[in-house]
Amino acid sequence: MSDSVIHALAGAAGGIVAMSATYPLIFLSTRAAVETKKEHKTPYEAVLDIIKREGFFGLYSGLNSSLLGIAVTNGVYYYFYEGTRNLLLKARTGSKGLSTLESMLAGLIAGSATTVISNPIWVVQTTQAVYTLPDPDKASPEGAPRAERPGILQTIQHILRKDGIAAFWRGLGPALVLVINPIIQYTVFEQLKNWLVKGRTAKLRAGGAKNAVAILSDFDYFLLGALSKLVATSSTYPYIVVKSRLQAGQAHAQRYKSALDGILTIVKEEGIEGLYRGVGSKLIQSVLTAAILFAGQKRIYEVTKKALAPVIVK
Repeated sequence: MSDSVIHALAGAAGGIVAMSATYPLIFLSTRAAVETKKEHKTPYEAVLDIIKREGFFGLYSGLNSSLLGIAVTNGVYYYFYEGTRNLLLKARTGSKGLSTLESMLAGLIAGSATTVISNPIWVVQTTQAVYTLPDPDKASPEGAPRAERPGILQTIQHILRKDGIAAFWRGLGPALVLVINPIIQYTVFEQLKNWLVKGRTAKLRAGGAKNAVAILSDFDYFLLGALSKLVATSSTYPYIVVKSRLQAGQAHAQRYKSALDGILTIVKEEGIEGLYRGVGSKLIQSVLTAAILFAGQKRIYEVTKKALAPVIVK
């Protein structure tokens, strides 16, 4: 089994663990991103409101499709990223790390492939997450009973019936723009990792260990994953808002002619703050998810490779 496949399996497993641990924050940020009403709720107030209207498990709406989505997304991303990374490293000698430009190229290839393949899953997840939100373009009677939340298959059937198969690629434009998010994330991660390894290796060799090479700990990967995701999400959040609204299939969002037009429309109708709805819970969630993912993926990769070693030798 190739290293790229093992990285893909480890990435999928690590993503499932990270998603399960932080899903309520993902749910809150998605809800906040697609809501257009002027009333602003703190994360605490939003949690109480959801529990009151939908029960505690309302915080986990769309979890099944999210776990499928994160497994596919991370599996495909790590497969293409590690495959591209290995090709780039084999093409030259003299360095064990990628340059900034090479990190960006690997991220671009992996991110583009992942976005096209996984977009239908995220359309389903976003549709489920916002299912019980009132449609701002339609009036709903006071005290109307809450609609029963559909499962994955029912949501797929609903999307097909309402908008056709093309609807599964709603928001693909801003999603492709958001390929820059993992590019920024993995580039920052790779360069920070190279800097840390280089600095610690120099200290080891200065201490007398001539051929020593520093090995990063799980906590190092946790911290580097958190820092890199903080930079990436902070710089791309407005596009996340536009993508969420388009994927939710809301009528007002369908008026956006492009991702840039969506951003300009939101600023015009809701102000700058409209571009950052849910950013607090999103930053906490994405940073924690990335930290758990990077640390978990590394550990799962090492355990899996060690377990498969006898099989590979045979």
